[in-house]
Amino acid sequence: MVRSLGADHVIDYTQQDFTRSGNRYDLIMTVNGYHPISAYRRVLSPHGVLVQAGVSKSRMLRAMLEVMLLGPLISLTGKQKIRFFMARVMPDDLLFLKALLEKGQLKPVIDKQFQLSEAADAIRYLEEWHSKGKVIIQVAHG
Repeated sequence: MVRSLGADHVIDYTQQDFTRSGNRYDLIMTVNGYHPISAYRRVLSPHGVLVQAGVSKSRMLRAMLEVMLLGPLISLTGKQKIRFFMARVMPDDLLFLKALLEKGQLKPVIDKQFQLSEAADAIRYLEEWHSKGKVIIQVAHG
């Protein structure tokens, strides 16, 4: 799925431990915080950037603390940069995204759709932490 969105290089963390491959990366964007920050730093290039955009349920506390506490310190004292990404939704940004959607230049990844009457099932599905896109709850217009 990620490759179909335009990624040049995709690693499935369940199949391969890229932190032991010997490769170096200029940018690592992680959506699960699966590895400790030391493992990510080991494979970052000297001026590389690590962006953590999410965390896995089982590693949430450790990943959040490492990136939010150690990340700024590492970024100040070295050449590698470590950032935690959290979107800040702005009205103008939403209008821009709406325009891209209407032009067909942005395609959302929708994993599953539920009816409003299935909202509890949708929440249970999200609690599994394995969705591969957005989960939609459809509200019937009447």
